[in-house]
Amino acid sequence: MPEPEAREEELRRLPKVLLHDHLDGGLRPQTIVELAQEVGYDGLPTTDSGELGLWFRESADSGSLERYLETFEHTLAVMQTVEGLRRVARECAQDLAADGVVYAEVRYAPEQHLTRGLTLGEVIDAVNAGFREGERLAAEAGHRIRVTSLLTAMRHAAKSTEIAQLVVEYRDREVVGFDIAGAEAGFPPTRHLDAFEYLRRQNAHFTIHAGEAFGLPSIWEAIQWCGADRLGHGVRIVDDLRVDGEPYAADVARASAAKPDDVTLGLLAAYVRDRRIPLEMCPSSNVQTGAARAIATHPISLLKRLKFRVTVNTDNRLMSGTSMSRELALLRDDCGWSLEDFRWVTVNAMKSAFLPFDERLALIEDVVKPGYAQVLA
Repeated sequence: MPEPEAREEELRRLPKVLLHDHLDGGLRPQTIVELAQEVGYDGLPTTDSGELGLWFRESADSGSLERYLETFEHTLAVMQTVEGLRRVARECAQDLAADGVVYAEVRYAPEQHLTRGLTLGEVIDAVNAGFREGERLAAEAGHRIRVTSLLTAMRHAAKSTEIAQLVVEYRDREVVGFDIAGAEAGFPPTRHLDAFEYLRRQNAHFTIHAGEAFGLPSIWEAIQWCGADRLGHGVRIVDDLRVDGEPYAADVARASAAKPDDVTLGLLAAYVRDRRIPLEMCPSSNVQTGAARAIATHPISLLKRLKFRVTVNTDNRLMSGTSMSRELALLRDDCGWSLEDFRWVTVNAMKSAFLPFDERLALIEDVVKPGYAQVLA
């Protein structure tokens, strides 16, 4: 077996596709410190970048989605200027590319970047400019990547239709879809039906955070009422599985190791699998927020065996202290995933991207498959 360093380098070399990554959850700690100084923000718990990175990870490790979301107060505080947004987006593209990501859909909520007077359009233009700069610099460093955007509306706010209209306005400028995020409990996606109906009329793509902190009703509403193309997380779909006649939650460890023939799907789970609705799963984050108990028993492995369209994602790289390579390493070490498994979920992700079919196919055939062939050879 290769030495650990060689195995980690092997994972970094794999071409990866990332569908669920938050721009305000992936900043470099040193960038936060420097931007805070530039804008006069004095609310950071520490100005030592090493200690700050550790603070974010420990604060996010609470097992509560609400507490997890509180950490964003500090990242959002330094992302309120054109220069700050461009820098964060530029570094995001560079960091993902250096980790072997070849295609990424990075999401952010324009409405959360207006406290210093920017307009929604100026926020989007700044982020787009940063991504293009990051793509160029990454290519110069030998790491090609394409980064597109998902514009996010917040569940508790009232700007979802306005954000949906911006998705359509910017769809020819690398904005490929819409997302809705924030605390699930008490803020069902059906509060924003006008936005989803508008997007469907405009033939626009959208994903919905569902089935993370809240259960099957959240998933059902996202799909059957709102018409989501993908599910952000969707972990709780396992609540609609029975293993040897018992609910999944009756014995999570036993259920996680179950064979497909031992599992019965409920109507909603069967619908999600039959329709090939992608699940944007984020193992480390799901454990941090309490949506899953541990990597070893994360539902992603069982759902993979059941042939759901699962994908692997980072969610918030800063808060989870993670990367796509680290997520793959955890699945390899704790769940026994193989390179063939990684190729399968990568192709799943590329099939599920909000790009035109021919562009998705080209990335699969010209980038993903050859990249895996080199590693597997």
